[in-house]
Amino acid sequence: MARESAIAVVGGPQVQVESWTRWPSREALEREDRSRPGLVLSFAGRLAILLSVTVGTVTSEHFTGWRALASVLGLAATVLLFRYFFLLTRRRRLGPALAVASQLLVLGAVLHRAGANDTVSDVIWFGLAVVGLTRLPLAAAVPVCAGSLISYSVSSGDGYLALVATVVGLLFLGWLIRLDSEARATTKRLRQQEHAARAAEAESAALDERARIAREIHDVLAHSLSAQLVHLEAARLMLDGGADREQIRERVVAARRMAQEGLKETKQALSALRGEFTAVGEYLVELAASEQAELTVTGTPRPLAAETGLAVRRTAQEALTNIRKHAPAARRSVRLSYLPEAVELEVADTGSPAAEVSPELADSGSGYGLLGMRERAELLGGTLRAGPEGGGWQVLLRLPA
Repeated sequence: MARESAIAVVGGPQVQVESWTRWPSREALEREDRSRPGLVLSFAGRLAILLSVTVGTVTSEHFTGWRALASVLGLAATVLLFRYFFLLTRRRRLGPALAVASQLLVLGAVLHRAGANDTVSDVIWFGLAVVGLTRLPLAAAVPVCAGSLISYSVSSGDGYLALVATVVGLLFLGWLIRLDSEARATTKRLRQQEHAARAAEAESAALDERARIAREIHDVLAHSLSAQLVHLEAARLMLDGGADREQIRERVVAARRMAQEGLKETKQALSALRGEFTAVGEYLVELAASEQAELTVTGTPRPLAAETGLAVRRTAQEALTNIRKHAPAARRSVRLSYLPEAVELEVADTGSPAAEVSPELADSGSGYGLLGMRERAELLGGTLRAGPEGGGWQVLLRLPA
């Protein structure tokens, strides 16, 4: 506890020091996102200053050519020095910025002593007080602002109340502009972060959709093409063994039927990508009949979410395709269980040893079937287990539902 207190005591002053030495954010110092009303007010303010200097110089009772020339040259120098001051603060160069601020203070005093229009000096001191509070770290802004206001107070002929009102108003204006600039900078950063988050979200959604389409393409093509390959491979072996022409024809016809079923599966996959699904139970009945598998359904059937139903369909399809490829003589069973908060699919081959399969047939497929099933299950918060079980092979899928 004592150690934590010590850290807190040390950390407090460090935070305060940092707040005094920290520059305004770069976004606050930029002029890119200034609103149209802000630009109009800025232009109007500059025009008002120019008119005030001009009118004050011309209407002065001490108006001379020298005073007019000094006022014009002083105003030009003021504009150049302020532009340089803005540039240095945008680049966060504190030393040169303070040097320019000092030159502005000296320029105001020189113009006042030289008998130029006092409006020019007041513009320098007022502008430097406000701009210093707006664009410098507080540790540097306070001395600059104090120097400007003291210079104005010493040279001003206004009464005490007017002087106090002017000083307080300038301080309030400078601090208000600083807070407003930081608020706009924060809004800009949040907007940029929001755009970045939306871009990342869109990219993530695109990658997810690509992965989903890739899984669908694999599931459809691997099932259809591997089924055709089974029959075509069998037909080749029959040709090599001199089998009867009618038996070979049966295999070719079966391969043709599998091609038609593959086309049908492709259409179903396109419908699935659009969110159009047939009932899982109906699909498993058709699939079990075509694969000569025993189907068992336990629990009370209920509609499943689109992605969950698709995962059950594809897992059953892939598992039966693997059995047909690697253990064509084995007995196949499919069990679909509707549990209270989940749905479970079991596909297994049992009861018969695996028949000899040609190397071409065993190596058919892309090799991503099991990986795709497990990835699909994990994306939905489920699990998939595949491995030897009871003398055969079992695939067990469990998904929340």
